[in-house]
Amino acid sequence: MKKLPLVSGIEIIKALHKAGFIVTRQKGSHVRLKKVSGEKVIKITVPLHKTIRKGTLKKILEVAEISVDEFLELLKK
Repeated sequence: MKKLPLVSGIEIIKALHKAGFIVTRQKGSHVRLKKVSGEKVIKITVPLHKTIRKGTLKKILEVAEISVDEFLELLKK
């Protein structure tokens, strides 16, 4: 497993969009995304900060069920 990169909230949202998530709403500096896969609905909140802490990014990826390697590939696309 590779190290988590330092990325912004916008970069995370773009990568999650490529993974099938859609933006459902925004309140202040937080964006809510949703993905429906089968009967399962995954909801994630991403802060729109310039740099997201690694612990926050790790939790976002965990909830989104995306590995670090998959996330890095999504960032490259």
